[in-house]
Amino acid sequence: MKTVMFTDTYWPRVNGITVSVDSFAHALVRRGNEVMIICPFYPESSVVERISVSLAEKKDRQPQPQVIRVPSTPSMFSPEDRLAKFHKWFWVSKQIEAFNPDIIHINNEFVIAEFGYHYAWLHNLPILYTFHTLWEDYIENYVPLPPFILSLITRGVLKNTLRRANRIIVPTPQILEVVKKYKVKQRIELLPTGIDPTLFSRDKAAIAQFRDMLTQKYPRLNGKRVLLFAGRIVKEKNIDFLLKIAPRIINKHQEVIFVLVGNGPDLYYLQEKCERLGIAEHCIFTGYLDREDLALTYGMSDIFIFPSLTETQGLVTIEAMLSGIPVVAIGAMGTLMVMNGDNGGFMVKNDPEEFIRRVFDLLEDDALYQRKVAEAKVHAQAWTIDAMTVKLEQICRDTIDTFRREGRSLVQR
Repeated sequence: MKTVMFTDTYWPRVNGITVSVDSFAHALVRRGNEVMIICPFYPESSVVERISVSLAEKKDRQPQPQVIRVPSTPSMFSPEDRLAKFHKWFWVSKQIEAFNPDIIHINNEFVIAEFGYHYAWLHNLPILYTFHTLWEDYIENYVPLPPFILSLITRGVLKNTLRRANRIIVPTPQILEVVKKYKVKQRIELLPTGIDPTLFSRDKAAIAQFRDMLTQKYPRLNGKRVLLFAGRIVKEKNIDFLLKIAPRIINKHQEVIFVLVGNGPDLYYLQEKCERLGIAEHCIFTGYLDREDLALTYGMSDIFIFPSLTETQGLVTIEAMLSGIPVVAIGAMGTLMVMNGDNGGFMVKNDPEEFIRRVFDLLEDDALYQRKVAEAKVHAQAWTIDAMTVKLEQICRDTIDTFRREGRSLVQR
């Protein structure tokens, strides 16, 4: 099977969509399929591609997805994002024609997504669309318009995107309910993104070496127990919540340090807030780390702390569990689905007192901590990429077969 995955976000841009596209693409290739990824060019793209080639060489040049980078311009609403140039459509089309795909898989709602819809329409191909992001909840953080206007526009765009697909994938039950409210007629499949467990199973010597290197850069890390956050450094991740409870945790446990991995527009604001709160010596902002270094950071950490209320899939909680670190997270959206209670840690309400109490439980009760470490490793196995890719492959083949029997009549135009 040949699949072209269209995404308006990909490495080096770090978010759940990037992880989903990359994880599924590589897993499909491992299963004998061919995959092409159409994504934006970023200024740092060449570095990412060199790293990918180097890693592939280390793994005896395993087959890789073919990545086509489309020339792009910065987004006016989010400096981290890029918008593909419309006039590159014909160039993109020629690349896809040479690949000769069986199915188009669209993962966003922007320029490259439109390339995918247009190509599928012209070449009579089935379209699979994954609805990753609840834009009605997010968009006001990016576009300075009144909320009711944003809601109307966003709903219209999403309905238009949904109705043009032959089949729809949603990664969480919450997104499934939203799609149902849009009253689409297409079949909807629930398919969370899986995580490659091999990436988060690290040798102890490699972890120790990485920690020594990081300690040279941040001497205050020496001898500390690490409370780790990983994700974009943006308002919707609710990182303010962590900083507000940090002084109380630090006052009782001077041996802890908060390590926040990621980049984003709120980085400098949060660093300044740490200074104002007097906790800067107990906080490290590493900035962006590639997947290899992120995996090692999980490995050297003691507890994963995650306060996000808007997490679509909760992928980082799975990564933490696969790495053998218990999680304390607010039970909302994707995190609620992944943890489904106190599996692999503690799922708490949006309540500072409960969050702090559960962190103390793990810091102070070694027997409890070890039970949660073992529990996390077992619980995370249900979310591995190989298990999810088998389901994706079945969805793709069924979508292709149905399309060939019934044709374009399935797509509302």
